[in-house]
Amino acid sequence: MTLKLKLAIISSVILIALVILLRPYYIFVTKTLQVSPIKTLLSLGGLKTYNNHVNVLFLGIAGGDHDGPNLSDSIVVVSYDLKVNHLATISIPRDVWSEALRDKINSAYAYGEAKKKGAGFILAKAEVETIIGQPIHYGAAINFDQFEELIDFLGGVEVNVENSFVDKEFPIAGSENDLCNDDPEYKCRYKTISFTKGLSSMDGQTALNFVRSRHAEGSEGTDFAREKRQQKVIEAIKNKLIIFAKKPNLDQYKKLYDLMDKLVKRDIDNQQVAIILKNIILKKNFKQEKIVLSEDFFVNPVTDLGRYDGLWVLTPINDDIRIVHKYIDCKLSQKANCEELKPKREEDR
Repeated sequence: MTLKLKLAIISSVILIALVILLRPYYIFVTKTLQVSPIKTLLSLGGLKTYNNHVNVLFLGIAGGDHDGPNLSDSIVVVSYDLKVNHLATISIPRDVWSEALRDKINSAYAYGEAKKKGAGFILAKAEVETIIGQPIHYGAAINFDQFEELIDFLGGVEVNVENSFVDKEFPIAGSENDLCNDDPEYKCRYKTISFTKGLSSMDGQTALNFVRSRHAEGSEGTDFAREKRQQKVIEAIKNKLIIFAKKPNLDQYKKLYDLMDKLVKRDIDNQQVAIILKNIILKKNFKQEKIVLSEDFFVNPVTDLGRYDGLWVLTPINDDIRIVHKYIDCKLSQKANCEELKPKREEDR
């Protein structure tokens, strides 16, 4: 057997193996996403990037019959580095003050949608860009009322509860305007929920309660603690999705896509989604990181409520948002010693 023939046989075997390996992905791209596999393979979908990163803003909105259904209860930026296959999630406090809006940033999407349908993403992305110092290319919003449907479809999630806590003022959906038989404390509008430290198996409703609790006793009642809980659930969902993706079941892929298409509003098209999926699936050494903009970067200016229209808000420590920008840029570039960039409060100097 000649060397040329041997190489031809080896090449054919490799090609057949690739076809078998990628066939589920090919069928999913062509049949479900209905996009060109050639454009996807060659990354010809016009994917917006900055320094090899594509940045997507994810908003968890109240939805349903809640007061302020378009207010963002959760604000997370997912930044994916196409070159090194690195994905970072950046959690942003919902109570950060916006001078442009004269309100908290969690109102940006609502204000935009009130002006014009679809404008919510434009305004929300612009506001988040000013906080993290990175361009936001795409936006996606999921209604929290339907959030639990996704988790239940995945068979629940495993979440490590860092601290036990009790919340005696968790709002009951649909009871926001109940007069509670003239009870001045409106106790009928709330219920008590609790979580115990340790690994917990959560269905959709339990996970929703876990991420939305805002009135827990002690440190878990802070906005920063809630951010960390949201990150934990996002991480758990992502882990379940990875397990799900490793099972080449095209019917289940389609059901998941149909569910996500129903639950999520977005301004990123299927071709761009397919390119990102292609990179994650085909590239090796997938890495991930969680970044939480915590009390290390923001403070509640309790002595200056007049400036903030009486709202409880968060502002950058020492009024310098550039420190946040430098920290985020350092983390996304995967440089060393990023923690040294965290600001020092004036009272700590």
